[in-house]
Amino acid sequence: MITAEQAAQAFPDEVVTRAVTRLVPVPGLEAPVALITIDNGHDHTRPSTFGPQSLVSPNTALDEAVAAGPAAIAVTGKPFVFAVGADLSGIEQVSEPGLARLIAQAGHDVFRRFTESPIPTFAFVNGAAMGGGLELALSCHYRTLSDNTAALSFPEVFLGLFPGWGGTQLLPNLIGPDAAVTVVLENALNQNKMLKPAQAAKLGIVDELLGSADFLEQSLLWAAKVVRGEHSPARPEIDRGEAWDAALARAHSLVDGRTKGASAGATKAVELLELARTADLDAGYAAETDALADLLLSDPLRAGLYSFDLVNKRAKRPAGAPDRSLARPVNKVGIVGAGLMASQLALLFVRRLKVPVVLTDIDQQRVDKGVSFVHDEIGKLRDKSRISPDEANRLTALVSGSLDKAAFADADFVIEAVFEEPGVKRTVFAEVEQHVGPEAILATNTSSLSVTAMAAELRHPERVVGFHFFNPVAVLPLLEIVRGESTDDAALATAFAVAKQLKKSSVLVKDAPAFVVNRLLTRFLGEVLAAVDEGTPFEVADSALDPLGLPMSPLTLLQLVGPPVALHVAETMHDAFPDRFGVSENLRRFVGAGKSAVWQWDSSGDQTVDPEVAALWQQGDAPSTAEQVRERALAALAEEVRIMLDEGVVAEAQDIDLCLILGAGWPFWLGGITPYLDRAGVSEAVNGKPFLAPGVASVPAS
Repeated sequence: MITAEQAAQAFPDEVVTRAVTRLVPVPGLEAPVALITIDNGHDHTRPSTFGPQSLVSPNTALDEAVAAGPAAIAVTGKPFVFAVGADLSGIEQVSEPGLARLIAQAGHDVFRRFTESPIPTFAFVNGAAMGGGLELALSCHYRTLSDNTAALSFPEVFLGLFPGWGGTQLLPNLIGPDAAVTVVLENALNQNKMLKPAQAAKLGIVDELLGSADFLEQSLLWAAKVVRGEHSPARPEIDRGEAWDAALARAHSLVDGRTKGASAGATKAVELLELARTADLDAGYAAETDALADLLLSDPLRAGLYSFDLVNKRAKRPAGAPDRSLARPVNKVGIVGAGLMASQLALLFVRRLKVPVVLTDIDQQRVDKGVSFVHDEIGKLRDKSRISPDEANRLTALVSGSLDKAAFADADFVIEAVFEEPGVKRTVFAEVEQHVGPEAILATNTSSLSVTAMAAELRHPERVVGFHFFNPVAVLPLLEIVRGESTDDAALATAFAVAKQLKKSSVLVKDAPAFVVNRLLTRFLGEVLAAVDEGTPFEVADSALDPLGLPMSPLTLLQLVGPPVALHVAETMHDAFPDRFGVSENLRRFVGAGKSAVWQWDSSGDQTVDPEVAALWQQGDAPSTAEQVRERALAALAEEVRIMLDEGVVAEAQDIDLCLILGAGWPFWLGGITPYLDRAGVSEAVNGKPFLAPGVASVPAS
């Protein structure tokens, strides 16, 4: 077991979670319940975690509990939080294998005592339980859960890890292997999807779901019934034969499909779930400890932790954002356009800001269709009980449409979502400016065009700002906020304030062609298409980037974005930087023929090239290997990132990575892209130096 001195040396700056034992008399029990409360001394905005020092405290608390001779031992958390797992903040400083192993072993040493206690142990999960917090709960004999718990999950695989303090061994043997695959792998790889309390109860992760108002009291009474033998929670019989085989097959399919073998954490999770079929706790926990100790000293995990910090810290304090006190209030929103994107924006604005939203378009049919879309989506939210009927009525009443832009007269924030053509957007802003007040913000959702050019002929160009969402709007959390040459701090501050109200993560971007995400994806996709044009088979080019574990292949990305949009952005970039961005004539023919996808799938799910696409695509006779395509695409990315940083498109490489994680869904284990380029040697080869300092998103030298 780790000592207090070792723990303090390992993570000297740890926010320590303390465990305090008190004896609670419970009606019907002759002896009290020893209740251990874990609390880091902060409110719910800083959840309790387990670093090395924090694991020493519950071990001591458990000693005190056992010594008191209680009827039962229970563990619970501070208000709204049980515990959210391992403290990852100090891992970045760990470079010694011995220390890595000590940390990996420490959780097992403490949590296993709850499992093997001769006194009944209970977890009263009163709030958020993630990762190691959920593993502590699973280590107890019985579990209750508050019905208002907001976060319940194993997020480790999402970060490039795996549940390493008992999760891979305990969970499948409690709820069955298929359900464990869902919780450990599928949910984690689905953007860390959370379990709802009712789902956790249905799966059998917890034994009893209780109301939040008197959760602790009811949990103690329920525990008393168990101790007295009046209630015995059901435990399903676990099928270790065909059902376990099927679950492992699904696990392999999920991990292969989502990560292409690029995540060591996901791959190891599958191996450990397989081991749990036959291993006892000695063997299973030893395997978890060995794997976790190794993974803690790997660069992909450090990239995952770097990504975690970007998303949870840097995204909340955007580099270069002006003083928030300059932001103007927004009490009404106008949206120019009523198509799909505009309608999605209207739904988001009305749900988050809860202010009047008015859409305009060129004819009544389009306006009505857009407003109906929003009203229908609000109705679906009501029908799914995600909002109350009263709230649905209020939101519906706030959304309206008009053919007359005079409806924007009292709007404080007007965003255009019209056709991606500079002349159209300039005309729209000129018309809107005739009706709005002088301080109303004019925002553009352009994905690639110059914000400065759009504002150039306006009376108040200082109030124009880029506000680029990513599709689907409700899913992808990134907003690229673009400062034009004339944009003032008040407009920019208002844009950041609105983005925060919309629950989006923002990055400040210079007004440069295609900004960040689309510029890099266009450069990357352009190299892949060029390789196909030269004669590389579609299958080879499209699979070349599989070792990165990207969320989709380049040609699938082309289909998702839409070939006409991809062509438009490619042409925009070619006009700006003709030496680096080409335009595929085959892509032009592809778009001209009205094709939307390179691939087609037969009834058995086999993927082949659409024969019509193969016929129109005029290929050369200089094919590349997958490795050559990959090297070419990565070199292009490294070059483009360096140029963007030199141009000041964003403040630092970290902002590039944050954009790719949040706007393109690139995985945490890549760290966005610059950590991968650094550790693969591409940055050095192309630019003569890495993007990040040694020890950033990598294991520091020991």
